[in-house]
Amino acid sequence: MKNIYIFLLALMISVSSCGPSIYTATDFKEVKSQHKTVAILPFEVMIDAKRLPKGVSRENLIEQQKSTGFAVQNSVYAYLLKEMSKDKYSVSFQDIDKTNSLLLQAGTTYEDIKMLSREEACKLLGVDAVIGGKLITSKPMSDGAAVALGLLVGAWGSTNKTTATVTLHDKADSKLLWKYDYQASGSIGSSTESLTNALMRSVSKKFPYKKA
Repeated sequence: MKNIYIFLLALMISVSSCGPSIYTATDFKEVKSQHKTVAILPFEVMIDAKRLPKGVSRENLIEQQKSTGFAVQNSVYAYLLKEMSKDKYSVSFQDIDKTNSLLLQAGTTYEDIKMLSREEACKLLGVDAVIGGKLITSKPMSDGAAVALGLLVGAWGSTNKTTATVTLHDKADSKLLWKYDYQASGSIGSSTESLTNALMRSVSKKFPYKKA
């Protein structure tokens, strides 16, 4: 019975996700040969809630966006670290605790990150490139702060539509090297973990640092 549930979930995810849109800079092959370490920034998160459920304030929503941004950063790092242990990538990834500590020491808050040029971020973090991203979701994830605030699926509707963008910028002039757009709907976006795993499984097929 458990296997049937797993199969149905996998089928639902494959049906509900849309094909990705990918951009790769023409000179990426030459540039990536110079890259050794890449940092992962906390993701920018926007919860598109036009009508907040009763008892949920705008401040609650802002806090949920922030916590989700760090949660996605953590999940992306964990996924890439697992794949890196299999010798799949030509670069290493900076520990996110170090990344976030360096940002904090420089006085860069979560809200400031989107205003920070990627060239500045690379210099601050001492890396060759940075991975960032933006997540737009129609309701909060059902874990972490969402549960603490009582933001359950039923209060926001049963279907969640999520748009995710993953970007890679070079340390020189903040040049955009790679961009991956991904859309999904349904229970795939019901939690940070399920969303990130689905996203990274899709991203990993075209991840630019993947060894031949």
